Amino acid sequence: MAGNQQTNGEARAAGEAGQGNVILEARDVTVQFGTKTVLENLSLDVYSGEILGFVGASGSGKSVLLRAILGLVPRASGSIRLFGRDLAELDEAGRLLIDMRQGVLFQHGALFSALTVLENIQVPMREYIDLPKKLMDELALLKVELVGLSRDAANKYPSELSGGMIKRAGLARALALDPDIVFLDEPTSGLDPIGAAEFDELVVKMRDTMGLTVYMVTHDLDSLLTACDRIAVLGKKRVLVEGTVQHMMESEEPWVKSYFRGKRARRIVPSQDE
Repeated sequence: MAGNQQTNGEARAAGEAGQGNVILEARDVTVQFGTKTVLENLSLDVYSGEILGFVGASGSGKSVLLRAILGLVPRASGSIRLFGRDLAELDEAGRLLIDMRQGVLFQHGALFSALTVLENIQVPMREYIDLPKKLMDELALLKVELVGLSRDAANKYPSELSGGMIKRAGLARALALDPDIVFLDEPTSGLDPIGAAEFDELVVKMRDTMGLTVYMVTHDLDSLLTACDRIAVLGKKRVLVEGTVQHMMESEEPWVKSYFRGKRARRIVPSQDE
């Protein structure tokens, strides 16, 4: 995996130029719930090694697209390809292999309350691979340390953790099988500014050290600036604009303009030294 690793700058350059390996490709995706169309003819590419920030107004369908990619929500039409494979054409064995190459951190961590942190991290291991308990314990402890938690946290239950620790434990579980792509759903929601900044730094570090591709649903302006190589904006049931923060700042799309150049815009304008 390390051989496919891209630096932050390389991933950004690939995204800007529309080059590099496309690890996730959505084409003309439409998702409906009854008579309501949430996404319509949406297309999006995610490049290998980049951190893509996916943003949009509340209720615009950001999490719906994530769940459609994960196969948790059916599509009315369109295609989604992951690692070059059309998800609709996979048999059970093919889907299993794809699932093992991706990790997911849901918005509130989604840890099992009756399991310790160590046991939560081991859930994907138990589901997909057959390993001796001692080896699973060792691997899970490595993930605990990888996300910046102490070994003491491994034997704690979710109710004993702070919000930031829950997010890190959830990330450790997402990394349990050493995936190629990680999906993060509002990873910094509910965290204080310091905790959110530390989590963003952790995500960038994981990408750089493990060669991950990161798809991050977020509304956090600071995350978009400090962690993301590219940004895709969802609106009107499709991707309105995609590109770097600078592209967002130059966009005349009304929602994008309001979000990136409104009252809080000063927080995300890069300094001249960057």
